[in-house]
Amino acid sequence: MTVDYAIEAKRRPRSNDLRPLARLLPFLSQYRLQVVIALLALLVAAAATLVVPIAVRRVLDHGFSAADSELVNQYFGMMLAVVAMLALGSAVRFYFVMWIGERVVADVRDHLFRHLTLLSPSFYEQQRTGEVISRLTADTTQIKAAFSSTASIALRNLVMLTGALIMMVYTSPQLSGLAALAIPGIVLPLVIFGRRVRSLSRRAQDTLANSAAFAQERLSAIATVQANVQEQNTVSAFSAATTSAFRAAAKRGLARALLTFCIIFLATGSIVGLLWYGAQGVIAGTISGGTLSQFILYAVFAASSLGQLSEVWGEVQLAAGASERIAELLEQKPSIEDPAAPWPLPKPAKGQVSFSKVSFHYPSRPDIEVLHKVSFEARPGEVVAVVGPSGAGKSTLFGLLQRFYEPQDGSVTLDGVEVRSLALKDLRGAIAIVPQDPVIFSGSIADNIRFGKPDASDAEVKEAARAARVDHFVRDLPKGYETALGERGVTLSGGQRQRVAIARAILRDAPVLLLDEATSALDAESEAMVQEALEHVSKGRTTIVIAHRLATVRNADRIVVLDKGRRVAEGTHAELIKKSPLYAKLAKLQFSIAA
Repeated sequence: MTVDYAIEAKRRPRSNDLRPLARLLPFLSQYRLQVVIALLALLVAAAATLVVPIAVRRVLDHGFSAADSELVNQYFGMMLAVVAMLALGSAVRFYFVMWIGERVVADVRDHLFRHLTLLSPSFYEQQRTGEVISRLTADTTQIKAAFSSTASIALRNLVMLTGALIMMVYTSPQLSGLAALAIPGIVLPLVIFGRRVRSLSRRAQDTLANSAAFAQERLSAIATVQANVQEQNTVSAFSAATTSAFRAAAKRGLARALLTFCIIFLATGSIVGLLWYGAQGVIAGTISGGTLSQFILYAVFAASSLGQLSEVWGEVQLAAGASERIAELLEQKPSIEDPAAPWPLPKPAKGQVSFSKVSFHYPSRPDIEVLHKVSFEARPGEVVAVVGPSGAGKSTLFGLLQRFYEPQDGSVTLDGVEVRSLALKDLRGAIAIVPQDPVIFSGSIADNIRFGKPDASDAEVKEAARAARVDHFVRDLPKGYETALGERGVTLSGGQRQRVAIARAILRDAPVLLLDEATSALDAESEAMVQEALEHVSKGRTTIVIAHRLATVRNADRIVVLDKGRRVAEGTHAELIKKSPLYAKLAKLQFSIAA
């Protein structure tokens, strides 16, 4: 997908201030003690630095004669003590500021990730996962600087600038007045280039996220890329994305470089001018050499602080741009949320499921009706199968029952309670599902089975594994149930992954079991074993089965036939053979092929 960044920039609200960073202050406020310690250490280090020019002035004005040697020794002894205070204050400040930065960014990541897990599937239909991951990682890393090194440098130089300006006025009001004339020329570039850096920073982060999203998408399907001999085209496309990111970053760097040049030249040039003017005063006898040296040192401190503040301002603008992108995610609201006053499920839950005149279209495809006034019921303990051609809306029923989506019309109930009236935790906790394409996480086989019930004992995990016939292939693995699986379970076959998912569902021991083509990836022998296990685990609970292969659901209590989003028939296998032309056609085709 190609992103038009000009359009993106116009779409977003314009902002030349640092308000996006203000959203992060609650994370900082949790660590007030560490902030106070860092600020105190900062003040000690700044005060120690500002004392040095006073000692230099006294030494120069009193000379280096033998008569003043004791006084000079005292001054240098005091300077050594000041240096020790400076070193200690700087070290304490560095530690606590870095600690605060790392802690805040960890909290931001945790908060953002928690928020992302609550967003509904409809959000991820329209967002690439790679783009979201980029904001979770790269953007949070960018804002870390705002609360660690950048904040430390900014505060230190702000204090130094303020102190140096005060001491400049105290040392020589006349020279300070001349220095004040240069301040507008130094501040103006900060404002002009700062806005430019902010805009370019946002675009650089966008392009970086675009390349990350592309890479994740292709690498997660590397077998498909290689099977279609698209390695070179994929590399070329990624190279184009990274080149775009580089160009945006280079423009941002150029703007910051120009800003740095202007600040350093104007600040240092002002010092040279002041030094020349002061030298004339020393020659004329209107100012002492020590006073001029003290003033120039403070002027250097002020100029250096301004120069570093200009660089820090660029970093702050980068952090503000990253904060905007994070704020956009945090402002996303889940389309599905708990009701204000959830209804309780009956205890124990019976597992009665009812669809009543349900109509639905996906948010991303409002013009395509997936379901139209579909009604059927699955009574406690029943096995109800849903069959029909591809695209008939079968899997959508499961999404509605788990309330990943809400129907535009009609109702879905569990034990007589409309699912939108239930707390999501209660609703989904009463349902176990085996999807058609099971998700296997990195970790061990035991970890993946236990994902359905984190507090399950090893004995419970192994019992579920035996019921799903997982133990048949675990015996041959080097570490048994603790064998580590690759990302998405790449070390397992399709059938093995499906059996692990079945074991996970069995371990849940939920009153409602949803099977979405649960045996589709198994060979004939494995299918027979798992089918036997599923028949055993289905007893005493409501089971809804989606199947393309009718042989797997012939013994279902009832079969619901869907076609183009509509329920066209319902009954037993024998009844549907007689009264449903569509079912009879599917049965004839499949069983004749099987024969």
